[in-house]
Amino acid sequence: MVDRIEHWQITKPVTRSKGGLVASQSRIAAEAGAEVLAEGGNAIDAAVATAFALTVTEPWMSGIGGIGSMIVHVAKDKKTYAVDYGPIAARGLDPKRYPLSGKPGPADLFGWPGVLDDRNVHGYESIAVPGSVAGLGLVHNRFGKLPWKKVVAPAIRLARKGLRVDWWTTLQIAAEAADLRRDPVARKTYMPGDLPPVTTTTVTPPYLDLGPLAQTLERLQTAGWEDYYKGDVAQAIAKDLKAGGSPIRAEDLAAYSARLVEPITVERNGVVLHTMSGLFAGPTFRAAFSNIPTKLGTKIGAKAFAAYAAALSKAYADRLTKMGAEDVKGKGSTTHLATVDADGNMVSLTNTLLSRFGSRSVLPTTGILMNNGMMWFDPVPGKPNSIEAGKRPLTNMCPVIGTRNGKGWFAIGGSGGRKILPAILQICSFISDFGMTLEEAFHQPRIDVSAPDKATADWRLDAKTIAAVSKVVPTTAVEAAAYPGNFANPIAVMRNGKTNEGMTNVTLPAASVAMG
Repeated sequence: MVDRIEHWQITKPVTRSKGGLVASQSRIAAEAGAEVLAEGGNAIDAAVATAFALTVTEPWMSGIGGIGSMIVHVAKDKKTYAVDYGPIAARGLDPKRYPLSGKPGPADLFGWPGVLDDRNVHGYESIAVPGSVAGLGLVHNRFGKLPWKKVVAPAIRLARKGLRVDWWTTLQIAAEAADLRRDPVARKTYMPGDLPPVTTTTVTPPYLDLGPLAQTLERLQTAGWEDYYKGDVAQAIAKDLKAGGSPIRAEDLAAYSARLVEPITVERNGVVLHTMSGLFAGPTFRAAFSNIPTKLGTKIGAKAFAAYAAALSKAYADRLTKMGAEDVKGKGSTTHLATVDADGNMVSLTNTLLSRFGSRSVLPTTGILMNNGMMWFDPVPGKPNSIEAGKRPLTNMCPVIGTRNGKGWFAIGGSGGRKILPAILQICSFISDFGMTLEEAFHQPRIDVSAPDKATADWRLDAKTIAAVSKVVPTTAVEAAAYPGNFANPIAVMRNGKTNEGMTNVTLPAASVAMG
């Protein structure tokens, strides 16, 4: 019997437009990106504007204190690029500062052994060098159309107003209240009165004051994104980090650079799937697809899901043996957005703080909520992914763009830690192998196999399918609820001819598509 929380059937209609679209986990942020499209910006401008806006509207998931990756398709060149702005450990970091405690680690995404004082999970020593601003700046410089000032403007306006308090905001803050209390600035910002904020009306909801964040964004707007790494903002960040006990220094910020890299590609029935290479989920994505037949039948069912389960189980066994450790059900802080414009340019962008609210530390001078990227490292010494100064850890992001005949067809990605890859792989298969529409693919129940020895299946799948998956790996039937999230949260846009379409995860309440 499935232990269900929600007793309703939820659907979302696809959004269609001849113009540009922005799909995001936050409606308000999507509208900020759509505003930039309406002003003449392209899909890249819209993605950058949306990502900056998410710093304000969805701080538990991402922000300018985070890290990320993206895939960009430039229509006129028929060229698809990968952008790496992932985390890096401080060059002066001492791995001995993260000794094993001899206790289990907190149930926070990964099953790592515990570290003394949970230093890799929360607080200033859990922070990795942030790359989000560098990544957004790089793609805007290379592919953007509008001036930088216009692209950042919507986020500044939102930051001046503050964080809107609705029931979803209350839920996110309440879920992390114990850790947010540890940091005096985070406590003051997100829990005025030392309690999670609540609202009793949606007519005039309250807003939380985000302190100096608006001024920080204004500085980046006028001085340029480079100021985050080599200017006044960089100096303020470095000063606060040092005072809080972080090993990150101004030199680490100055040395950071986002980079364009060659994407990994997978060909499926005339579709080329482009995703991240290197220390992202891309290599595992490709490995899993290599073990899934291209001919799975004409109708989705037991055969296909058994094939997904077998391929994902094997791929994760290789990934976690060589690069990581066993996963546990945990709480993640990642957001995804996808954009497309009338010319066919596309962006699939994943940005993250890693845990919900990241390090749960807000820098007092700049108001920036920082990531806890050090948790991506295995705290056990001597492993491929162990903590080391100046090193990049293994991450779970899996943005994908699918092309046909060199033209962008769809851009997809998601949030949800290690659950991201299985979700994106299945939806890509639904579309490329079974010819599903975007709307059909997003409403199709899925499985999750993000560890080699266990699986979960949406209880709405038929008994034959769940039994077939169970023969491959032990399987538990669960519900696809808004909270807690048993499955990843996919976000996508698609281009059919000159008509663009957008979809967001059906059960995610704030996720929306906006038209530019």
